Amino acid sequence: MNILQVISDQHIAALMGCEGSDQAITPNMDRLAAQGVRFANAYTQNPICTPSRVSILSGQYCHNHGYYGLGGHVPSALPSFLGHFRGAGYRTAAMGKLHVPEHPDHWIRPHCDYFGEYMQSFPESAFRTHARALGYEAEIDHERIPESPGRQQWDARPSRLTFEQSVEGFTVQEAIRFMEGSGEQPFCMQVSFFRPHQCYTPAEPFWDLYEGRDDLPPFLNADASHRPPHFQKMYRDFKKMKGVFQPDDFESFARRLWRGYLACITHVDHALGQLLDYLEESGKAADTAVVYHSDHGAYSGMYGIGEKAPGICSESVCRVPMVWRVPGVTPTASVCDRLVENIDLAPTFCALAGVDPMTTTDGFDLSPLLRGEDVSLREAAVTENPWSKSLRWGRWRFVHYQPEMFDGDDIGELYDLDADPHETRNLYRAPEHRETVERSRRLLLEWLIRTARVATAFTHAGGTPEEQLASIAADGKEVNTAGPALRVRSGSPNYI
Repeated sequence: MNILQVISDQHIAALMGCEGSDQAITPNMDRLAAQGVRFANAYTQNPICTPSRVSILSGQYCHNHGYYGLGGHVPSALPSFLGHFRGAGYRTAAMGKLHVPEHPDHWIRPHCDYFGEYMQSFPESAFRTHARALGYEAEIDHERIPESPGRQQWDARPSRLTFEQSVEGFTVQEAIRFMEGSGEQPFCMQVSFFRPHQCYTPAEPFWDLYEGRDDLPPFLNADASHRPPHFQKMYRDFKKMKGVFQPDDFESFARRLWRGYLACITHVDHALGQLLDYLEESGKAADTAVVYHSDHGAYSGMYGIGEKAPGICSESVCRVPMVWRVPGVTPTASVCDRLVENIDLAPTFCALAGVDPMTTTDGFDLSPLLRGEDVSLREAAVTENPWSKSLRWGRWRFVHYQPEMFDGDDIGELYDLDADPHETRNLYRAPEHRETVERSRRLLLEWLIRTARVATAFTHAGGTPEEQLASIAADGKEVNTAGPALRVRSGSPNYI
């Protein structure tokens, strides 16, 4: 079984036709969902790129791998599923926006037969070299708008590049070239698209699809008084912004942003479609597992917030699209409502390919759910920052903030997503929901303890950490050795 992971950057899960959206035009995402399984409750581990992507590649929670910010020193001892598959005889590749720790070298480079980081911080990347040779490097606009000062990202317009010239077009070409070059050797690859992350500069045909649709971002002017202080500050700051282009008033600016964001989703959808077309035309679709998902969601003007930070407050950031098609495994046009997480990809890839499991992952094998079985893998899904954690369980979204974040004040959020899907009523202080708040806190505490990775366990017995834990359990101690939390993590003590 070949593995094709297609990941986009900050795609709001609700914005797909197969999710019921009447705004986003996504024929190829809908096509994939019609051929496989869409997970309606998939969640990211972190609301920003680097920690989320480290979690996806390693299969570990942030509090285990230790990364919460952008960039950082290379976690050289941390395994990835790409390196694991390469060790199992697969050809492996990562290309596009990888955005993981890269100093002094890129973490994923040694794990791949083909490595292509196309971030702007890599001026000699294959994409920039290609664009330079063809004379359009100066028009590259996926990370900044060239005619605006500095690194201004906050406006939208159609790109001056064709889709084929865009970073997504180039990434698709490289992905197809890699698959063609694999011959009979199986491949495992991550194809990572920059969009719909700003800049909102889709190829012109996709911008034109939204002509005459002057929608404002949903809930742009919604009341934010029930939100925490940092959310309210970003709400106020966003309302002060003006556009780079004319008209530059806030409402016109917000309309352009939303149009550009939607068009960028369609731009990515087109890229996904080209990959699906290649698999079908080449005959590789019959033995290639495909998943489309995103590293996290976004706001892009929703709820009056421009950026994805403060992030973990909302479904629009924490919930991600996730659609699988696995030949001989997935039923067609199926929707699974069970809670799943991005860290589940790595163990699922191993199970589908018949590769030995990675003992260093915290996620679950989704194969039973992909086959259509109705099993519960977890009670809660968690998105985390260092001092704040967001819990999705049952009908609830609960957000814990350390008191130190707000001068010692007890700030929190609780939303009943069944009754209030747009999170307009914060029930954190409602007396009738005190028990739900306390239950949420306990679930979060138990999750942190259960999922923390151990390097050693106190016992008189020798052997591996798993054998030590089993020895403790045999002595009558209350130790659960069945779950992924107590799997020993290999690598540097820095990851303890």
